Amino acid sequence: MTVEPLDRSIDRRAFLARAAALAVASAAGATVAAPSMALANSALTVNPGTRSRALDQPNAYTRPRPEAVADPTELTIAEAAWLIRADKLTPEQLLEAYLARISTYDGTYQAFNLVLAEAAIAAARDAAHGPRAGALHGIPLAIKDNYYTEGVLTTANSFLFKDFVPPYDATAVGRLKAGGAIVLGKTQMGPLATTRATTPAGVVTTVNAWTPTNRNTDPGGSSTGTATAVAGRMATSGIGTQTGGSITAPSNAQNLTGLKPTMGRVSAAGVIPLSYTRDHPGPLARDAKDAAIMLTAMAGEDPADPRSQGLPDVPDLIGAATPVYQRNRIKLRWPTRIGVLPGFTNGTSATAAARQAYLAQLAEIPRATLVDVPLPDGWSQLTGGTFNNIRLPERSEPFMPYLRTDLRGFGVSVTSWLQGALLGGNEFLTGQRAKLLLMERVLNDLFDVCDVVVQTDPVPFDILGLPEIAFPIGLSPAGVPIGTILGGLPYAEDRLLSVVAAYQATTDWHLRRPADPPVAARARAEAPAEVLRLTADQVAELTQ
Repeated sequence: MTVEPLDRSIDRRAFLARAAALAVASAAGATVAAPSMALANSALTVNPGTRSRALDQPNAYTRPRPEAVADPTELTIAEAAWLIRADKLTPEQLLEAYLARISTYDGTYQAFNLVLAEAAIAAARDAAHGPRAGALHGIPLAIKDNYYTEGVLTTANSFLFKDFVPPYDATAVGRLKAGGAIVLGKTQMGPLATTRATTPAGVVTTVNAWTPTNRNTDPGGSSTGTATAVAGRMATSGIGTQTGGSITAPSNAQNLTGLKPTMGRVSAAGVIPLSYTRDHPGPLARDAKDAAIMLTAMAGEDPADPRSQGLPDVPDLIGAATPVYQRNRIKLRWPTRIGVLPGFTNGTSATAAARQAYLAQLAEIPRATLVDVPLPDGWSQLTGGTFNNIRLPERSEPFMPYLRTDLRGFGVSVTSWLQGALLGGNEFLTGQRAKLLLMERVLNDLFDVCDVVVQTDPVPFDILGLPEIAFPIGLSPAGVPIGTILGGLPYAEDRLLSVVAAYQATTDWHLRRPADPPVAARARAEAPAEVLRLTADQVAELTQ
């Protein structure tokens, strides 16, 4: 029997009301940036038993592929969990395989800024003897360096927090650890979560795992290091944050499945902020099943974050990401109308060809219906740069003490903080009204004719706090991944996962891995052949 998803009409009205309340809260200054002022972590206080049961369901375990058994760093979470549960792989063996790759290749990738080898080994040994909490038991994860990690340097790759060591974990990190995961290390990111990973002064660090010798290939930001760590097989999965494409962009650039959940679905408590109404913690994973496992552990109400409270219950994400078969043929879990925006497949480029093949593949899956959908009235204006910039005062407000003392602390990303500080209150309020108008038109017009919709840019749904999932659909002639994004209704992460799981069950793009880089780990100590540096103007143009 197939269980139909909940009627989303109530969710639409509730989400619109919440968005209006968040706009008011943002205008009132509802967040703080100083780490010492942040609320205490409460990761383990919210239904830990329910979460453990969700992580230990049969659908969370997948019999591994032969090539993955031969190389543990090739395993997905679900595959590694199957082997660990069957006592065919220990957490320590899995961790050692990743540490070996980090030692050999991260001098080229520069995905990590801190590897917690000793602590991770101790945690892996404890996991071998402790109770098993579910599919994340003993799984090594890469953590973006704007998530608080107890007793571990957490810099957001900035001068401002270069010496900050938080006394507790971010809620999302605490929940992953409570689910049995092992923190392998902290990953490079754009300074204060703005652009691709650079030093605070703008020198490019992390490379795209698919073109490790070409620093000019965009690896996606700002969750760059997490993406490169997972794509380069130096971690099973990882977490990032998204304010303007920082999960979906690096996932698309590096052949991963990245899930940006609905605003509030995952608590942002213990994450160094960028924008109160747009910061979304979420996973960067290898496939839909792994993204579902990660989000299941991370999601849920948190007393430390008002944005997470009063939401609909987290659905069975792992079940949604489990392919459904009928007479040995894949079908969608639920009948789903997939909205296609005007011009999505236009042109003769490799991306256009990949999009055409992707839609053709979806159309072949039973219970999938492609529908052409028009853009809502005023789309270009409401999603353009002018209204998108209303996020900037939310960025500046909690950092005003720093802006008043020493601008050098912001490094190369200072421009957008100054822009936010100088934006007028009337402009901010006008922008908030425009955001609500955009949301009404998306929820009432666009989603009146479809259940999910293709995206060509993550920003509109980031503005609105709606969920998105990024996943691979091809490779360019140069061998660089081509990805796409699907957007969904509020709290409908399960629907997005179900579509991507069916697509991935009929294709193998998500199973492709980049070749190992030719440069040994010692390369980091040597002067690079090419230094790529972003200027303040470039960062302002590219900033999330």
